[in-house]
Amino acid sequence: MSNFLWLFRGGYQDYNQLSDEEREALNQDWIKWLENLKQAGKLIEGFPLSQEGRVVYNRGELVTNGPFAEGAEVVGGYTIISAQDLAEAVALSKGNPHFGFEEGTLEVRQIIDDEVH
Repeated sequence: MSNFLWLFRGGYQDYNQLSDEEREALNQDWIKWLENLKQAGKLIEGFPLSQEGRVVYNRGELVTNGPFAEGAEVVGGYTIISAQDLAEAVALSKGNPHFGFEEGTLEVRQIIDDEVH
């Protein structure tokens, strides 16, 4: 088994237009979806990220508001899962609530073990 990182990109514009009731329903969908991963023994951890941040450049000498200009590229959260391989990590992402956003994408990356690195 290996660990994989899911990076959730985009979706902020759609999310920010949701009503309070729609946000609560979405939160419940996330809770249910993550609970299913947990019960299957696949969930390691996962959290949403703030929409505000800073980007640090030039060895820390330049700090700008961030994270990115393009909303579709902003990382909105992450989840770490356990899977046999990349194919299973991709398959486990099916049905994720984030895919309900028009610009919602999910990047799947294997976390390299110290022994492999």
